[in-house]
Amino acid sequence: MRLEVDTVTVGYGAKLVVQETGFCLEPGSLGCLLGPSGCGKTTLLRAVAGFEPVRGGRIRLGGETVSEPGYTLAPERRGVGMVFQDFALFPHLSVADNMGFGLRGWSRAERKARIGQLLEIIGLPDAGAMYPHQLSGGQQQRVALGRALAPRPRLLLLDEPFSGLDVELREGLAREVRAILQQEGTTALMVTHDQLEAFAWADQIGVMHAGRIVQWDAAYDLYHRPADRFVADFIGQGVLLPGIVREGRRVETELGLIDGDLPVGCRPGCEMEVLIRPDDVTLVEHGLRAEVIDRAFRGAEYLYTLRLPSGARVLCLTHSHNAHAVGGQVFLRLHADHLVMFPRAEAMQVMRLAS
Repeated sequence: MRLEVDTVTVGYGAKLVVQETGFCLEPGSLGCLLGPSGCGKTTLLRAVAGFEPVRGGRIRLGGETVSEPGYTLAPERRGVGMVFQDFALFPHLSVADNMGFGLRGWSRAERKARIGQLLEIIGLPDAGAMYPHQLSGGQQQRVALGRALAPRPRLLLLDEPFSGLDVELREGLAREVRAILQQEGTTALMVTHDQLEAFAWADQIGVMHAGRIVQWDAAYDLYHRPADRFVADFIGQGVLLPGIVREGRRVETELGLIDGDLPVGCRPGCEMEVLIRPDDVTLVEHGLRAEVIDRAFRGAEYLYTLRLPSGARVLCLTHSHNAHAVGGQVFLRLHADHLVMFPRAEAMQVMRLAS
């Protein structure tokens, strides 16, 4: 079922929480609203569910307008399923009865067949007679997912569905849930603040900031082609290194001359900031000297914080076979396939006047 969110605004009292933002989710696709606390992602999800009215714009499901100013189709009439943070399972009902809760209008045979099918799909074929307290957190989440999928909703919404689980379980369970939804052919929209969950789960991700989706894109493009400084800083790790545009669309930085796509209107002499990711920096035997000022062990890799001769800092992610001590000297070079540049704040007005 196609979901269209068109320039939607949502607020509480005098405060606007979501402001003129939108996206489109194609049938069978998995989308994610990703952002820090307070950015408006849960409010936008609640508006899609029908729990919050919109003050501007409209929301359509399968071409039908379900929300616009002055009109909100009731949640129970939208054909939307919901999975909450706390699973919301009924403790006094068995797994089978929990999953069949939304199938009261079905015949007994249809209900039994659908529950059996979903128990197989979620990987708990023998758990129908068990109760929620007898299951692990990950198993309870699968049951909550099965219950939401049971009536075959037009759209499934998930509100921070993995936040109550151990960190080491989240990414793996996100992949499992993705496979289940793809098997069912369900269109779904999830809210999370965890980018690894979003990467493991979603086809398209909307990064939200201050009530707006600032970039709606695939995970690869969010990481390698961020639309602005906020996305560049929020997705992954990295630093912005000063540079100056030279002839031939090259940028001179402390790490050397770099080729890359320049912002429209930028000319030689423009001051830039170049996004340098940890995997863009390679340690070598001869190159630019840097001081190791911090290191974090990641198992197979170390994440080093390095200070350049100017005092600027960069990050470097490299294998952990050869450990470099804090305070020691290393040599590095830049090795990047995707470079992202932004005009420095003080140069932006000059660019606008010159373009």
